[in-house]
Amino acid sequence: MKLTDHIYLVGSGLLGFNMTDEFDCHVFLITDGSHAVLIDAGGGRNWHLIVDEIIRDGIDPSQVGRLLLTHAHADHAAGARALSDHFGLTVWASEIAANYIRTGDEHAISLDRARAAGGYTADYVFPACKVTGVLNDGERVQVGQLELEVVATPGHCSGHLSFALHRPGGIDLLAGDAIFAGGSILLQDIWDCSVSDSCRSVERLVELGADGLYPAHGPFARQRGWTHLNQAMRSMAGLLPPRQFV
Repeated sequence: MKLTDHIYLVGSGLLGFNMTDEFDCHVFLITDGSHAVLIDAGGGRNWHLIVDEIIRDGIDPSQVGRLLLTHAHADHAAGARALSDHFGLTVWASEIAANYIRTGDEHAISLDRARAAGGYTADYVFPACKVTGVLNDGERVQVGQLELEVVATPGHCSGHLSFALHRPGGIDLLAGDAIFAGGSILLQDIWDCSVSDSCRSVERLVELGADGLYPAHGPFARQRGWTHLNQAMRSMAGLLPPRQFV
């Protein structure tokens, strides 16, 4: 689904638009028309549906060279192995997330907690995946004539990254699970979730002044994305965390 001249939505599950498998987060494809990268990989169960969406959108699969992961949770990263094998993609993540993904560490990514809570079936498995390289805060990733800025945004979990797309005329924020439409955040009872880190990450993202806001679940904003982050800031001004994403 083409969203802008440079952003396509090629995967989305139960907490989105039910385009692909229900376990999938939003999977975005960023392209300048000649080069493309994927942002996140979905939950991995029916990964071929993401491939189908890419082809349906008229994107030449040979243009897709890299997969950038916001974090290591299963709905974002479990599809990395299959998609990298299918496309021959290189896979990139933060150093923390890369360690979990390389080993398929289900405890570190709290998949064991999510499975016990009924979020995943008993037979669901996170496949370990080779990670080509590490993305560092402030790094710039070229996508042809476009540029993605890496922004460290821990809080939802450790090693979480967001990506700021610098394109002609403005900035679009691909926020992963750092912030959502309406200025909400997603806190969970897992070992590496932090309220204070989430708030500090929101403060960093506000500074970008992004036009578009594209979180990994739920609705997104093509324009005035900064208004959603300002909603979160109003809560934080009263020493309260932003409201919870549901």
